[in-house]
Amino acid sequence: MNNFEALVSLNLIPQIGSVRLKELLKYFPQPQAIFKARLADLAQLLGQRLGESIFSFDIKCLENDLVSARKSGVKIITCFDHGYPTLLKEIPGAPIVLYVLGSLTAQDNLAVGIVGSRRASLYGLSSAEKFASQLSAYGITIVSGMARGVDTYAHRGALKAKGRTIAVMGSGFNHIYPAENAGLAQEISSSGAVISEFPMDTKPLPQNFPRRNRLISGLSLGVLITEAARNSGALITADFALEQGREVFALPGRIDAVGSMGANDLLKQGAKMVTDCDDILEELNLVKANKNNESAVKEQAVVSNKEESRLYACITQQPVAIDDLIERTSLSSSQISNLVLKLQFKKLIKALPGKQYMRN
Repeated sequence: MNNFEALVSLNLIPQIGSVRLKELLKYFPQPQAIFKARLADLAQLLGQRLGESIFSFDIKCLENDLVSARKSGVKIITCFDHGYPTLLKEIPGAPIVLYVLGSLTAQDNLAVGIVGSRRASLYGLSSAEKFASQLSAYGITIVSGMARGVDTYAHRGALKAKGRTIAVMGSGFNHIYPAENAGLAQEISSSGAVISEFPMDTKPLPQNFPRRNRLISGLSLGVLITEAARNSGALITADFALEQGREVFALPGRIDAVGSMGANDLLKQGAKMVTDCDDILEELNLVKANKNNESAVKEQAVVSNKEESRLYACITQQPVAIDDLIERTSLSSSQISNLVLKLQFKKLIKALPGKQYMRN
């Protein structure tokens, strides 16, 4: 057994996490040495039950897990690997290993979590999709839990904007949950990653989801709760975010709406109130002046006539809908459509889902 196999094996043993691994590595030079230790030494360090679990570990469990991962195209990375997420390393009790379908990149260090109710209203769902799309346009990775409701819309918002998104599961890859999101998982894996700390054959048990939630916040610079009742699991994610030193954002909701009471309570407790994308960008210090005077002069030189100039002046770094452009410029719908195409060809602006536009 090599060190990689030893770490995967430890992850297969219940109640062995990174905290106990750290304790073990004070006494053993490397992970593979743990499985060569005497039962008496393991029992002294971890107690009789856990000591016996390691000492009598069945190598077939490891073999089955590795074969299953390989067949599913799932990569396994350990907490000692270069590709392990930097932000996740910072949290207490970070997973020993991660099962990854897709890819994790350096860009994912700039990530925001978006979570909320599984039974969200249209307001909560559309807000999750909108914020995910807008943040993705700034190159920010969207992290969520692939659950029904807000999570699904957050992932889809990022995908529609052709951005990166990470889904964190509360089960193993042999049990995608919910089952109807199996197709979404494949889409996400092509534009980011689906990840889990659970071995391949782990079922979506209720106790797994709080563990899943701590990874959502752990992978993120901050977490946005778009809509949540007082008993919503999204509030668990907010609690983990606070413990991990992450920012917590919340959308205000109607005071008489049960589905908004949890988010409104967060605001009363000091969460950052969010009404547009800028609130998140400013709080996380992600707003940067990326155009100087010289580039502005070059842009204006490319704009060829008064109508183009008038339209271009109304398009900023924030997404704006075509109806708003018609109102601001007093140009007709056909004129706007023609002009935005020209500006897109000149690579001055880009189109977003829902007939929205923003500057490149």
